[in-house]
Amino acid sequence: MAKLLFVITGTAYWTLKDGTRHATGYWAEEFAAPYKALTDAGHQIVVATPNGVMPYVDMMSLRPEMAGGAQAAIDLEEIIRSAEAMRRPIELADARLDDYDAVYLPGGHGPMEDLCVDADAGRLLTAALASGKPLAIVCHAPAAMLATRIHGVSPFAGYRVTAFTNEEENAVGLAPKARWLLEDELIDLGVDFTKGDMWKPYTVVDRNLLTGQNPASAAELAGRLLEVL
Repeated sequence: MAKLLFVITGTAYWTLKDGTRHATGYWAEEFAAPYKALTDAGHQIVVATPNGVMPYVDMMSLRPEMAGGAQAAIDLEEIIRSAEAMRRPIELADARLDDYDAVYLPGGHGPMEDLCVDADAGRLLTAALASGKPLAIVCHAPAAMLATRIHGVSPFAGYRVTAFTNEEENAVGLAPKARWLLEDELIDLGVDFTKGDMWKPYTVVDRNLLTGQNPASAAELAGRLLEVL
């Protein structure tokens, strides 16, 4: 049995370029699908957030039209409600990589607010990448890679990476309102950015780094993570 650290955003909003706060958090499917797959396989999950706050689910992600139907929305809610780890998160600052066999980051727009500038997230991701332990990151959570820069240089430079694309951000109507776009920033970081079709599952594995493009990629990413575990 492996022990995994889920690093989850601790914010309930994302600040847009006009200063307004867009309600967000983590995306339900991106937590729930991997959580269920991994715990069903007998693995243990610990959740870490900035300051140890209980994570906020993006309520949009629990709408039936976003979740893939009414039953799917109910199922997601049930997984989240039954996840004991979500009620007792540890502080990200206290997370020690040595205690875990792998690290996973779900998205939602939350990481675009907090994890992207969180020094503890940057430290942990840098250590995880160097350790060779599986590091899986999906959708908007690759924003946390931006926190790994030291003097403008990131250890993720040169890695093949996917994440939520500019086209997808445009399709949800948020690209014109955003202070910056994730795809653009990751390319500036020096990663080899790659993408599949909008809204379709698309995952990339480069060495010990596993990334997924969008919410639909979370279950596939969990499957690939299970294979390497």
